[in-house]
Amino acid sequence: MRYEVTETDTAEALGSGDVPVLATPRLIAWLEAATVRAAGAFLEAGRTTVGTAIRVEHLRATAVGGRVEVAAEPPAAPDGTRLTFRVRAVDGSGRLVATGEIDRAIVDRQRFLAKAAGA
Repeated sequence: MRYEVTETDTAEALGSGDVPVLATPRLIAWLEAATVRAAGAFLEAGRTTVGTAIRVEHLRATAVGGRVEVAAEPPAAPDGTRLTFRVRAVDGSGRLVATGEIDRAIVDRQRFLAKAAGA
């Protein structure tokens, strides 16, 4: 998945800092989106995944107008209902922007939503 950093993606805009570069929360959202897409291969009808843990190092700043490509490498097989993805982001020059792991849990969509609503 490829993204171009805009003013709305910056630390200034998101309140996570005071510099006009890619904000870590936006980068993590992009990485999570890649894990959601990759998790599809493990899901049966009525199932979805939810994020449970994030371990990411944001290593390099990316200015507005810069491009970032994110990827999520799925595990070979789920560990029960847990999926741990290796994630990484590189900039338009091929330099590593971020690396880490994101965990997702496989859940029944309806039960999860009912529980979240307090039912």
